[in-house]
Amino acid sequence: MILPKDPVMLLSVVNTELRDHYPSLAELAKAYGMSEKEITDQLALIKYEYQPETNQFR
Repeated sequence: MILPKDPVMLLSVVNTELRDHYPSLAELAKAYGMSEKEITDQLALIKYEYQPETNQFR
């Protein structure tokens, strides 16, 4: 699967994947062949930040 480019769609997919399959953003990014920065930069556009203590973007 390729992660969506649209930040709102990306948020939904990433948070679901983090909840169901990946214990960290680093592992999710690696599995999708992306950097953590690419993901966090896209979600920062809609004012979401990664929260490692809950393993989700808020």
